Amino acid sequence: MNVRVLVADDQELVRTGLAMILDAQPRVEVVATAADGREAVRLAERLRPDVCLLDVRMPVLDGIAATRQLAGPEVARPLAVVVITTFDLDEYVYGALRAGARGFLLKDAGPALLSQAVHAAARGDALIAPSVTTRLLSAFARHDPATPRRQPLEALTDREEQVLSALAAGRTNTEVAAELFISLSTVKTHVGSLMTKLGVRNRVEAAIWAYETGRAGHSTKG
Repeated sequence: MNVRVLVADDQELVRTGLAMILDAQPRVEVVATAADGREAVRLAERLRPDVCLLDVRMPVLDGIAATRQLAGPEVARPLAVVVITTFDLDEYVYGALRAGARGFLLKDAGPALLSQAVHAAARGDALIAPSVTTRLLSAFARHDPATPRRQPLEALTDREEQVLSALAAGRTNTEVAAELFISLSTVKTHVGSLMTKLGVRNRVEAAIWAYETGRAGHSTKG
């Protein structure tokens, strides 16, 4: 079954290019495009695509506000949102992730990574651009003076701490399994436990939590 995608970007060349790239990928179908955030929200609510690919900076309604309306914590039937941006240190990216986005990519990510991000979001997972994960998330965690992060509902085990550090580094489940010498099913079990203990909705929020609490950047060997 194809992953149905909505693409929103205010630049026609970029919007058309992203749609063409995605349509050329296996099991991906672009069902709509939008030139601003308000149009994206309207189309997304009507068409219910599997994934919404939203530019951060758009007129009328920006990508953060659109993400919050489509995927925020107050949304009864949230949609999967992946945020794209031109700059790897764009402060809006962090806000969009906190608003409910399941991942972010740079616009020069390339067809393979773009396809991976769309498929990951569609299956309820999340993908953070590996090339910018550490620099971007750590920078915004340091500069976000918001209220202190809540503590886990239950203390994390040593292995969960290792898995969390790997997630914060942008590792996929397969990469985590290879790095820690454990099975893929064990990784998935640890990730599920982490989300429950941290009270987060996906691995992006888990990665943000890791940076905000100083856990990111630790060695995952063990």
